[in-house]
Amino acid sequence: MKLIAFVGKPLAGKSEASRIAKEIGLTVINMGDVVREEVKRRGLEMKDKIVGKVATELREREGKDVIAKRCIEKVRRISGENVLVIDGIRSIYEVERFKKEFGEDFILISIKSPLEIRFERAKRRQREDDVSTIEELKERDRRELSWGMGEAIAMANLVIDNTGDIEEFRKKVKSILEEII
Repeated sequence: MKLIAFVGKPLAGKSEASRIAKEIGLTVINMGDVVREEVKRRGLEMKDKIVGKVATELREREGKDVIAKRCIEKVRRISGENVLVIDGIRSIYEVERFKKEFGEDFILISIKSPLEIRFERAKRRQREDDVSTIEELKERDRRELSWGMGEAIAMANLVIDNTGDIEEFRKKVKSILEEII
């Protein structure tokens, strides 16, 4: 089984890339959902700072690769798939865990987009745990970089630039995914 994973700073386009993967028939496991499930399980409010705090606590308590481990459990429960997609790598430790489990069948794709464009996306998307100011986005970047996301981005097999319009990005992602599968 091949495992394709998307990495990138918040709002770079990972969710859109995953949506495209679903459109072409691939199963997607969202790493952020693992954290949001934990937030709900604890009965906490779904706010960016709370979600970030829970993610940090999980990493401190269960290891820096805990989110990847929980995703791998989900991957193992899915049978009959030749290719799966992981949305939302956040650290080098997660990359290392996936590489250990899947070896050469693990393909990491980095999605890059500048801060200003990412903030405009947050304002349009309005997900309940999204940032509401550019300073909050900078803080979220700092938090995720502290988990080792920069090193994870540097390990990507492929890089997709997401600075153009949505149709251009969708074509790039679809082309790469179809080439891999």
